[in-house]
Amino acid sequence: MAFSLSLPLPSPEPHGLRSSKQVLESPVRRRFLAGDLDFAAGERRCRSGAGVVRAKPRELVFGNPSVTVEKGKYSYDVETLINKLSSLPPRGSIARCLDVFKNKLSLNDFALVFKEFAQRGDWQRSLRLFKYMQRQIWCKPNEHIYTIMISLLGREGLLDKCREIFDEMPGNGVPRSVFSYTALINAYGRNGQYEVSLEFLDQMKKERVSPSILTYNTVINACARGGLDWEGLLGLFAEMRHEGIQPDLVTYNTLLSACSNRGLGNEAEMVFRTMNEGGVIPDITTYSYLVETFGKLGTLEKVSELLKEMESEGNLPDITSYNVLLEAHAQSGSIKESMDVFRQMQTAGCAPNASTYSKLLNLYGKHGRYDDVRELFLEMKVSNTEPDAATYNILIQVFGDGGYFKEVVTLFNDMVEENVQPNMETYEGLIFACGRGGLYEDSRKILLHMNERGIFPSSKVYTGIIEAYGQASLYEEALVAFNTMNEVGSKPTVETYNSLIHTFARGGLYKEAEVILTRMGDLGVARNRDSFNGMIEAFRQGGQFEEAIKTYIDMEKVRCNPDERTLEAVLSVYCFAGLVDESEEQFKEIKSSGILPSVMCYCMMVAVYAKCDRWDDAYGLLDEMCINSGSNIHQVIGQMIKGDYDHDANWQIVEYVLDKLNSEGCGLGKRFYNALLEALWWLGQKERAARVLSEATKRGLFPELFRKNKLVWSIDVHRMWEGGAYTAISVWLNSMKRAFLNGEDLPQIASIVVVRGQMEKSSTSQEFPIAKAASSFLQETLSSSFGFPGWNRGRIVCQRTQLKKVLSGIESSSEGSKNDRLVILSNSPFSPRGTRISQRNDNPCTEAKERKKRELVTSKA
Repeated sequence: MAFSLSLPLPSPEPHGLRSSKQVLESPVRRRFLAGDLDFAAGERRCRSGAGVVRAKPRELVFGNPSVTVEKGKYSYDVETLINKLSSLPPRGSIARCLDVFKNKLSLNDFALVFKEFAQRGDWQRSLRLFKYMQRQIWCKPNEHIYTIMISLLGREGLLDKCREIFDEMPGNGVPRSVFSYTALINAYGRNGQYEVSLEFLDQMKKERVSPSILTYNTVINACARGGLDWEGLLGLFAEMRHEGIQPDLVTYNTLLSACSNRGLGNEAEMVFRTMNEGGVIPDITTYSYLVETFGKLGTLEKVSELLKEMESEGNLPDITSYNVLLEAHAQSGSIKESMDVFRQMQTAGCAPNASTYSKLLNLYGKHGRYDDVRELFLEMKVSNTEPDAATYNILIQVFGDGGYFKEVVTLFNDMVEENVQPNMETYEGLIFACGRGGLYEDSRKILLHMNERGIFPSSKVYTGIIEAYGQASLYEEALVAFNTMNEVGSKPTVETYNSLIHTFARGGLYKEAEVILTRMGDLGVARNRDSFNGMIEAFRQGGQFEEAIKTYIDMEKVRCNPDERTLEAVLSVYCFAGLVDESEEQFKEIKSSGILPSVMCYCMMVAVYAKCDRWDDAYGLLDEMCINSGSNIHQVIGQMIKGDYDHDANWQIVEYVLDKLNSEGCGLGKRFYNALLEALWWLGQKERAARVLSEATKRGLFPELFRKNKLVWSIDVHRMWEGGAYTAISVWLNSMKRAFLNGEDLPQIASIVVVRGQMEKSSTSQEFPIAKAASSFLQETLSSSFGFPGWNRGRIVCQRTQLKKVLSGIESSSEGSKNDRLVILSNSPFSPRGTRISQRNDNPCTEAKERKKRELVTSKA
């Protein structure tokens, strides 16, 4: 980027200046003042002395003996010499190294040696070799080697050494040519000494060495970066044309770069027109500078006008010009302007390429206009523009971020059919989307696809696979993927460990989560906020409320700042424990932190108020959701709980909100549906809860929930909260009743999964919150038909004979349509505020709740 020296640049006298256009169109002599430089009538007089300014030298970096040249890159002798010099210690003898090569190597061979060291930035070794060669007759450096040395030292900022070598040339019988002068000019120019570069330009002319186009481009670039005023740059431009040197693409791009850095819109427009008139074809750099210039000025439409001028003159712009402009509009989020450029290029007869479509597809995706993405992609295919890997990668990211996880897999299949080779970015995007969407079968197939093609999965790919298995509660498969990752040498990241922790946390497998956390510590992987959040949720779901709060306190001790997810998790701990006052305090803390409590937080609070018969508080919070002007989701969910959207025509609004939430992935979805079902159940909206549960399963949440075969009919509620478990078990019991009435054969066992992992082997598993809740619910509903078997403590089962008695023993109901149900799911009417008894501090708590409260208070203390 351009920078300004602290050198005053007085403005030229008005009578000595012409307009910029005049300067560009005709050769003129320049006259301007720049600090201590006085240029007049084509002659420069330097008051400061050429070459006196020195740049700060770089620190010494000696060669690394282990660095050897690539075999076959040079001839045997050249490679051998480079390797010998590379292994030479700082005080080693150059002469001994070269003795064996005497009269074997040409100066061209030595030039290759210097170029190799120049690429490494090893100026010390180069300088020692150069000084040795100066003292020899058989390998005395020529001008080519002098030029290489000046360029190398210039790159390292060693201007005094550059000047010293340059000054030695005549004394050593080496004539100075345009190459050595240009190298010296570049050395000073790149180090910000553009005044000295100008002095050397004058000096070479006095010595009748004609500057080349490279010389002038170097000088103009140095002056542009150094801060020479615009008229001075135009003076140099006019001077080169006066001397018969035609500006090339680099010249014009250098001037346009100066316009971009200085915000010179009119000047950039004039340079671009002059460039086209001169027959110089612009490239992507040209258009990038134009877009950058007018973008800074907020007048990007000017670039479109310039392109239209080219079109009208029959000089069709290159596709890169349109793509650069389109990308600039896309980066600013301007869909209309981007599409205008797209249609402009089509009208001009310039066919869009894959890059063009990719930019627009990404733009539509960022704005959530998925239908437009699909339509544009179809248009791309119809126009015979072949999508490349980059196009598919953008589509995979767009639909993955939008929650269209199955569509991502479809895109991959289309990609394979079109013989477009996926890259690692493709696989990572695919697996990431499958992980968020819980598409474990698809992630397994994609991994197999990679293995068949010999592609080594990255850590991100394995993390996505673990996430996919975790979302489907396939704990063993997730651990196998993790172990495979370690076996093949793919190093797990903190995201990998966190994915495992959250996998176990959702199911309350807190012991397994603790093992992962311990392993992180043993391997030196730092725990972060996600790690702590996962552990809090694991302990909560496993009923270890005290440990959950201790984890939160430990988080504060290690100065890991909590986020919204943390505060929500802590609130869920208090709500699970039935501690209404503590829940209320935590909810207020969330509000006081400036965060709008999530829908989940509101639902949890409504549920805990309802459980404790604090109906006015529950209804008040529900009303607060309904009138929340800051969030449409809060309003819709609040009104849905009240029954405002029960009609099928209105339910579409609920479905729209649920689809939007689905785009955040299964992790958020499980927390959302659990909290919502909790509120609905405890508010007595059981029929509505069943409908919401149906929406959850329809969107792929809780895939383990219902399983059915000839031997076992099962329901797995170990990842659900109390209200969700009651709803799911009720729906399951009713479905069994209907199946029985329809004449279906009953299974050998009906099973309810309430605990998974290590704890299902322990008798203490019956103390898990969900296990206790499900057991109590079944006792109340079906007496003693279901019970914990001795062979698995994490199941509540009923044998076929007992199940048949239960299902056939239910008396027919006079209600007709409801006689096929074991559990009546209906919606209780909402009573007006103040008509239901609301108890606060005088609400008697059970002994268990009091004990939990004392434990939590103690742990916080």
